[in-house]
Amino acid sequence: MAAPVKVYGPAFSTAVSRVLACLIEKEVEFQLVAVNMVKGEHKKPDYLKIQPFGQVPAFQDESISLFESRAICRYVSEKYANQGNKGLYGTNPLEKASIDQWLEAEGQSFSPPSSALVFQLAFAPRMKIKQDEGLIRQSEEKLKKVLDVYEKRLAENRYLAGDEFTLADLSHLPNTQYLVNATARGELFTSRENVARWWGEISSRESWKKVVDMQK
Repeated sequence: MAAPVKVYGPAFSTAVSRVLACLIEKEVEFQLVAVNMVKGEHKKPDYLKIQPFGQVPAFQDESISLFESRAICRYVSEKYANQGNKGLYGTNPLEKASIDQWLEAEGQSFSPPSSALVFQLAFAPRMKIKQDEGLIRQSEEKLKKVLDVYEKRLAENRYLAGDEFTLADLSHLPNTQYLVNATARGELFTSRENVARWWGEISSRESWKKVVDMQK
């Protein structure tokens, strides 16, 4: 029997939790390997061999090493296509293209402002770092525009890439979880009818509940 894949990094990391959710959806056995970032373990030579940028997550599947959470999710979905959620990354070229375009939207349009807000509002206070009010305002305005696009899309489709839950939706879970539950900006999502409905559905999936439990 194949050894479990390894995911390096803390479960509270948004990028790590994205990979964990994908692995659980695909029913892939995994081992979460702790990386003490406070002690700088992510900058040690051995770790840099598998994650040259010294970030999390890093991923190993036997002799294969990967980094960047969205690439890892695509790999997992393709390699383990016939187990777990079989439609997570589509089953034909058109479905994959639709998923990819919304994954790109998440990475290019949703993630920058939402990640800035997560750090400034959820992590900076815990780390005793002064919040950048200008960046918070700027990021909030950018995120509102993105969510307005999502609101229209989700008025016509149950999920971003169509009628089924896919990687396109899963990739939004980590940042949204923090913004809705750990900051005062949850209304950005809950005030938009279709976005709120979508968030309620994707955040109640058993795979994501397991990830949130791992973060506690």
